[in-house]
Amino acid sequence: MKHRPLPALALLLALPWVASGQESAPSGRPLAQVIDEYVRQGLQSNLSLQAQTLEVERSAAALDAARARYFPEAAFAARYSRSEGGRTIELPLGDALNPAYQTLNDLLVQQGQQPQFPVVQNETIAFLREREQDTRVTLRMPLLAPAIPAAVRAQRELLGASESARTGLARRLKRDITVGYLGWLSAMRTRGIVDASLALLNENLRVNDSLHRNGKITQDQVLRARAELLAVTQQSREAQNGATQARSYLNFLLNRPLDTPLEDADVTANVSATTRELAELRAAALENRPELAQLKHLADASRAQVRVARADRWPTLSLGADGGIQGEDYEFGRGANYATVSLLLNWTFFDGGARRAAVRQANASARRTHAQLDELTQQVQLEVQQSLDRLNTSADSLATAEARAEAARAAFRIASRKRDEGAISQVEFIDARSSLTGAELNLNVTRFEVLARQAELDYATANGNLPLAAMGNPP
Repeated sequence: MKHRPLPALALLLALPWVASGQESAPSGRPLAQVIDEYVRQGLQSNLSLQAQTLEVERSAAALDAARARYFPEAAFAARYSRSEGGRTIELPLGDALNPAYQTLNDLLVQQGQQPQFPVVQNETIAFLREREQDTRVTLRMPLLAPAIPAAVRAQRELLGASESARTGLARRLKRDITVGYLGWLSAMRTRGIVDASLALLNENLRVNDSLHRNGKITQDQVLRARAELLAVTQQSREAQNGATQARSYLNFLLNRPLDTPLEDADVTANVSATTRELAELRAAALENRPELAQLKHLADASRAQVRVARADRWPTLSLGADGGIQGEDYEFGRGANYATVSLLLNWTFFDGGARRAAVRQANASARRTHAQLDELTQQVQLEVQQSLDRLNTSADSLATAEARAEAARAAFRIASRKRDEGAISQVEFIDARSSLTGAELNLNVTRFEVLARQAELDYATANGNLPLAAMGNPP
């Protein structure tokens, strides 16, 4: 593996933060430790990640439900009914037999014998008993059901897609927290530079006022110094607002009150960084990006759904067993107990083309997922290239920003001595001060931009580990 060092990034944290030529002492823990701590907090508390974790739990439950169809299903059912009326069958037995029986009885009487044939009543048979109970235990066991294993495979892939989606969200959250914190640090350093410039302009106003009172300069230079001071005061307020907005955004990602103070970090440690060639970075991204893994799982799930739709066109065979008691009263024994065992075959051979349409729908979904996967593959490669180009551009600009800031500091030191001696015009001194402030602001932005670009490249290539224990993995 070939590594190409970035000298500018190595110098980024080695050089002290300066304002107006004076070094500032390191404060707080190292930058990497502070960012890792905030990332862990974000993975534990971010609401979007919690919602995605619940989606993983839902997919896991759906997979358990699909697997449960392999097992027998046992159920208990009891019914007790009271009825009145309903359909009946009238059997005119009396009307049909009584005339014949009466004739036969008359013949027997004429012969001196006793009548032997009874009077038969008409019969009424009710389809519904006045009271009835049916208590049973049922058992159903699938023997042949091609849709069950296909559904299990589909749910397993959907679970994998949900887990990949959660990992992708966690990586985006890590990138956003890193970039957000770096933005806050940059805004705080910007505020420090502007405040240092305010101190310089206050001193410049004092010196010019003294020179004016001693008759060495005219009043217009004093007014120019005061106007410049007011302009930088406004700039200081804007820098303070930028720091407040950056703090609020980071606290939003961490799901805590927006005005919660943030921990400062020591950004003066000597840190080096390396990067790989574009082809290697693209290969790493295609292998490790969770978004691609998510779409691959969804593609496999779509193919499994096609098999489910096709399996619905085949017959199913299951075993059924029922046992219990029936009758007007709750009793056990002969005449009340019953048991049945059945083989149940179900085959819908015509449904108006509904299952054929379901197969076409599943095939279309699978093709769409593959098209999305191809598109995302191209987007990831482009994202890696753009991230690498931006990082290289920022790193190359850092050395120029350092040289510009050093030259501006030297020029301002000379201009300050000339102003104290009254040998420089107010315009030249303010220009030197503006150049110094602009150079330091540019250096500050460039330094943090390099770090932010590195974080974006790490996200694009899925580089770096996540503290998975902090993500609240479902059981």
